[in-house]
Amino acid sequence: MTAPAPREASPYLAPAQAFDALYAYCAPTLVRQAYLLTGRRDLAHESVERAFQRAWDHWPEVARDPDPAGWVRAATHDWALSPWHRLRHRYRHPDPPPPEEEDRVLLDALLSLPPPYRRTLVLYDGVGLDLPETAAETEASTRAAAGRLMCAREVLAERLPELADPGELHDRLAELASTGRTRAAEPAAVRGGGERRARLRTRTVTAVTVVLIGSTAMTLHTAPTHYVPPVPPGETVRGLPPRVAPGPLPDERRELRARLREALLDGPERLTPQAR
Repeated sequence: MTAPAPREASPYLAPAQAFDALYAYCAPTLVRQAYLLTGRRDLAHESVERAFQRAWDHWPEVARDPDPAGWVRAATHDWALSPWHRLRHRYRHPDPPPPEEEDRVLLDALLSLPPPYRRTLVLYDGVGLDLPETAAETEASTRAAAGRLMCAREVLAERLPELADPGELHDRLAELASTGRTRAAEPAAVRGGGERRARLRTRTVTAVTVVLIGSTAMTLHTAPTHYVPPVPPGETVRGLPPRVAPGPLPDERRELRARLREALLDGPERLTPQAR
């Protein structure tokens, strides 16, 4: 199940050629590893393709890495074990089980393990990394990685006692990973998919930036230029007599009001303003 990849890309190869060589060397093996981690063939292929697309996006970094295969392997395992896959409709139903009874029992036991324990077991007993490398790739201490490994082995040995032998466990993991379809996509298609995703991300970021700039400009244009104090809320004034609506005037008062109105207009001179 393991295939040692070249430590660094040849300086005489173009970036695309070096990427294709790394992909052809590692992709089939990584598909089998991802299948052991997920129990799903489609997700295993998707994990490898996404990992290599990410590697192509960061190719200068990957090409200078002391272990390019390890870089892509870590990215593949991270994508395969992402908890968000359980929310995707296409992965809500399990894949058909392996045809052999022992393979079904082994796969069920693997998938019953917590993801960190499963990854530790695959890296140590499947890939063949030593304990410090396994701990580093799973971002755990050596003591924690050893504890996960022992617990995972005990769970598998309870289901299949013959797997208590590490050599037998390695062989059975390799046999289980090799069942079914393991053909990976063409490297050119993977590079093209990565470039399309990069362009889509660039367009999305550009669109979001334009929207933010436009909303900021609109806010600056419509925002007040000086401080406007808020209007205080109204208060009830107490101690005043209630307002009473005036009633109808009696006849003598109506006659008096009429005489006063006429006197203001055509009355005696003492009621008319004198011009100076």
